[in-house]
Amino acid sequence: MMQNVHLAPETDEDDLYSGYNDYNPTYDTEDLENDTAFQQAVRTSHGRRHPSKTSLASSMGRPMTGAIQDGVTRPMTAVRAAGFTKAALRGSSFDPLGQSRGPAPPLEAKNEDSPEEKIRQLEKKVNELVEESCIANSCGDLKLALEKAKDAGRKERVLVRQREQVTTPENINLDLTYSVLFNLANQYSANEMYTEALNTYQVIVKNKMFSNAGKLKVNMGNIYLKQRNYSKAIKFYRMALDQIPSVHKEMRIKIMQNIGVTFIKTGQYSDAINSFEHIMSMAPNLKAGFNLILSYFAIGDQEKMKKSFQKLIAVPLEIDEDDKYISPSDDPHTNLVIEAIKNDHLRQMERERKAMAEKYIMTAAKLIAPVIETSFAVGYDWCVEVVKASQYVELANDLEINKAITYLRQKDFTQAVDTLKMFEKKDSRVKSAAATNLSFLYYLENEFAQASSYADLAVNSDRYNPSALTNKGNTVFANGDYEKAAEFYKEALRNDSSCTEALYNIGLSYKKLNRLSEALDCFLKLHAILRNSAQVLYQIANVYELMEDPNQAIEWLMQLISVVPTDSRALSKLGELHDSEGDKSQAFQYYYESYRYFPSNIEVIEWLGAYYIDTQFCEKAIQYFERASLIQPTQVKWQLMVASCFRRSGNYQKALDTYKDIHKKFPENVECLRFLVRLCTDIGLKEVQEYATKLKRLEKMKEIREQRIKSGRDGSGGSRGKREGSAGSDASYVDPLGPQVERPKTAAKKRVDEDDFADEELGDDLLPE
Repeated sequence: MMQNVHLAPETDEDDLYSGYNDYNPTYDTEDLENDTAFQQAVRTSHGRRHPSKTSLASSMGRPMTGAIQDGVTRPMTAVRAAGFTKAALRGSSFDPLGQSRGPAPPLEAKNEDSPEEKIRQLEKKVNELVEESCIANSCGDLKLALEKAKDAGRKERVLVRQREQVTTPENINLDLTYSVLFNLANQYSANEMYTEALNTYQVIVKNKMFSNAGKLKVNMGNIYLKQRNYSKAIKFYRMALDQIPSVHKEMRIKIMQNIGVTFIKTGQYSDAINSFEHIMSMAPNLKAGFNLILSYFAIGDQEKMKKSFQKLIAVPLEIDEDDKYISPSDDPHTNLVIEAIKNDHLRQMERERKAMAEKYIMTAAKLIAPVIETSFAVGYDWCVEVVKASQYVELANDLEINKAITYLRQKDFTQAVDTLKMFEKKDSRVKSAAATNLSFLYYLENEFAQASSYADLAVNSDRYNPSALTNKGNTVFANGDYEKAAEFYKEALRNDSSCTEALYNIGLSYKKLNRLSEALDCFLKLHAILRNSAQVLYQIANVYELMEDPNQAIEWLMQLISVVPTDSRALSKLGELHDSEGDKSQAFQYYYESYRYFPSNIEVIEWLGAYYIDTQFCEKAIQYFERASLIQPTQVKWQLMVASCFRRSGNYQKALDTYKDIHKKFPENVECLRFLVRLCTDIGLKEVQEYATKLKRLEKMKEIREQRIKSGRDGSGGSRGKREGSAGSDASYVDPLGPQVERPKTAAKKRVDEDDFADEELGDDLLPE
């Protein structure tokens, strides 16, 4: 009874939860089992009668569907509610989604033999081939990339034919066709098959179904540029420029830059200037600015060169300052972040961009400085002032050092030294560079004390400067302290593992210390870095020769002449080694090649002359000894050999005339007079008495002179000069990376002695040793 009692609220506010328990008793289903009219309607067809509103309302106690009660229409309901069945009335669980029926039956298996499935699999295979081709290209395997691209093209054509048979042509995958053709053209171009690449690009460009294919005319222009077909390159660049809308500003700028470079190659500098000036006014960049300077330099416009250099300096780098990578506090988290970004890819890209900008500016300054003013010094000063007022202020010192190097190239050592000495009070990096160059200059002038002093200054300013340490080692090497020199070279190598000069000089130091195996290790390491260095190859061969391994020495010398086939000293060394091994024919071949490239080497001339005498071809030996007499006209030995060759070949009159000429030039030569006496006696000439008298007088004078020398020096064994007729001259091999190294000699050198000129008819010949 209390359920129908509602207490009035204590306040006037409405109760938010009132009315939830109120409902129309007409919709009460709890008493349907006791409702006689309803049960009768369910069991019989009584419910199908056309009921009246009053009877239905009275019998069921609730309004019929769609009936109007109290002015409100009851909504229509479905015949059967979702999820409600008789089973539910009998106590079954509520299962509106039918989950009690178990899992769904398995999907039908795909029919792999169907045309659609075959087309899908073939399309997947084509995509895979295109990807594999691109990956092979990125790895440098251009041949494999081209093969994959061709295979993709073949399969794509098969795919198109199959798709046309199954579906309409409108369903063809144009994107796949485009990617296959584009990749194939790229691979042709990478393999320098330019004709095939152009044909493939033409197929793409001429197909109107490919949108934006006109951009590929840039690639076609690039190919024509590589083929040096500049007119067609410009034509295709301009066609591409016309087809690219103005919203693609960056691409248009790059195409205009290509047009300008092509104009430079054709010598059309005014057209190139127009292109680069437009670029510098729209979107200035370093390459365009540098090419603009080159164009004005080509036409000789000094004022425009200055303005272009200022434009190049003003190009923004758009990189962060170095201060960003310096930690402002001791916060470990901040320090960790800075350490992580200090050398990331973005930072490396910034460094590369800055290095490229500095390279362009330095090259442009060195190019225009000698021509923009009356002298190159004034031009350099102008460039330095412009650089100092820009964001590249640190390049000013480098320009000053380049100014000193230019003085060196002009052989003006005084100005170079004065310019470099200006840096003695600069910061440590610049001071070290200037002191290094000064040390190098004094070392070249053999002023080792000054060279050592400036080398010390360079090392003290920058202990990690490998060039300074190498120069210091060179000064110590020149003083003969090879152990200490090797230590400086090792320190330079520790600071910069790519310092090949230090590694080379370590090998020279070990060779001087007779530590040949260690020297060989150094030169072999250097050979792995500098594969075609003639100096390194020679040093390896020389070390093997010192280690008494002529076969290895010959092998490395063969590599040397493959690099420098006209090196006369390497060829003569090969001849010398073959001669020491007893292979006269090979020795003659290399000595002759050496003589052909450098016909002034006395040692080679002497060996060739002696070789022809050994082989009984004295007539051929004459030309070599005559050349030796031209090279050393004051040496009587070569002229005596010429006369002896004439005599051995049977031309006695020519031999007599030659001896007479020698006597006129060297009237006090005893050997010449002896030959004249013998020849005149055998031939029966009247001059024999005159020559015999001169010979006796000279022999007597010589005997008196020797007695005076012997008595004056009392047998002290004073130093003697070179014997008359000798031709000994040491050959040396200059090493550009380090101090000069003497070439060793061997006892196998061919000499000309008395045995070569023994003659049975005229008796023993007396020749100088």
